[in-house]
Amino acid sequence: MIARLRSVTTRWTALVPVLAVVLLALTWGRGLPGAVVAVVTLVLAGAVLAAVHHAEVVAHRVGEPFGSLVLAVAVTIIEVALIVTLMADGGDKSSTLARDTVFAAVMITCNGIVGLCLLVASLRHGTAVFNPEGTGAALATVATLATLSLVLPTFTTSKPGPEFSAVQLTFAALSSLVLYGLFVTTQTVRHRDYFLPVTRQGDVITADVHAGAPTSRTAWISLGLLGLALVGVVGLAKGVSPTIESGVEAAGLPQAVVGVIIALLVLLPETIAALRSARRDRVQTSLNLALGSAIASIGLTIPAVALASVWLAGPLVLGLGPTHMVLLALTVVVSSLTVVPGRATPLQGGVHLVLFAAYLELAVNP
Repeated sequence: MIARLRSVTTRWTALVPVLAVVLLALTWGRGLPGAVVAVVTLVLAGAVLAAVHHAEVVAHRVGEPFGSLVLAVAVTIIEVALIVTLMADGGDKSSTLARDTVFAAVMITCNGIVGLCLLVASLRHGTAVFNPEGTGAALATVATLATLSLVLPTFTTSKPGPEFSAVQLTFAALSSLVLYGLFVTTQTVRHRDYFLPVTRQGDVITADVHAGAPTSRTAWISLGLLGLALVGVVGLAKGVSPTIESGVEAAGLPQAVVGVIIALLVLLPETIAALRSARRDRVQTSLNLALGSAIASIGLTIPAVALASVWLAGPLVLGLGPTHMVLLALTVVVSSLTVVPGRATPLQGGVHLVLFAAYLELAVNP
């Protein structure tokens, strides 16, 4: 019976990514009627679940923290392509899209995903246990990247409005790449043990003993299908984005809500993978996924949009408003207090989720 279930799982997780890419090719650049949007949404959901499955196969093969890095980087690279494509199509209306999507990714990962994982792990296992050294390093990188890229443009005076000048934007892009490179080196080479799951006694877990690792061939196949699934997720999300934009406009909601919805769709695979790790008491893996995604989102998006601004005609607005800066500052402070002990209770998870709820409420009703 178990073998049969595994066979069914293997079949559908292999077929859905291919179906998503085929559907993407058939619908790309076309107006979609309501019935087609419903089908696209259904396939999009299946591609998300397939992406999570294949990411976990790859992660099991290569081990932590490389496994969580694979999913974070893969999702972010395609997220960047989606942002640049939408900015190229949207003109002046999309001048704040990069800022809104990146900030949404930071709030979703640092408060939404982290809060859910801490709450699930602490309710299931008593307390959520993780490595404060690695998590603290990741949080410091997120805070620095977010401040340099999203806060400083509001206060610079070389160019009117919350925008960087060309020199300032170049500096922000290069700084983002340098910090991202340093973080990845620290996570995977110099201090890899800081990012491995730990037991309740504080011992590092170097291997998952629950199941044998998949073969190299299986891992490579899953890596390819992961790429197809993520292309399908982001491409189909772009396909339904006109429906999302028209719905947001018809509801009288701010344009920033579009960025929130895009970030929620793109980060859904990582959210599911992080929650599964939290249920298995691998909270460090969950935090690697969440904070690693925030770092990759800023560290790769800002250089990409800086490069794209060379040929994009409209302005590139990166500076946050006062309300969002307050939320970012509070997120950094609360996250620091959460990370320091290396343990968390349902209270910490609830605090992060309330911050995330406040962000969503203010995005809808600024």
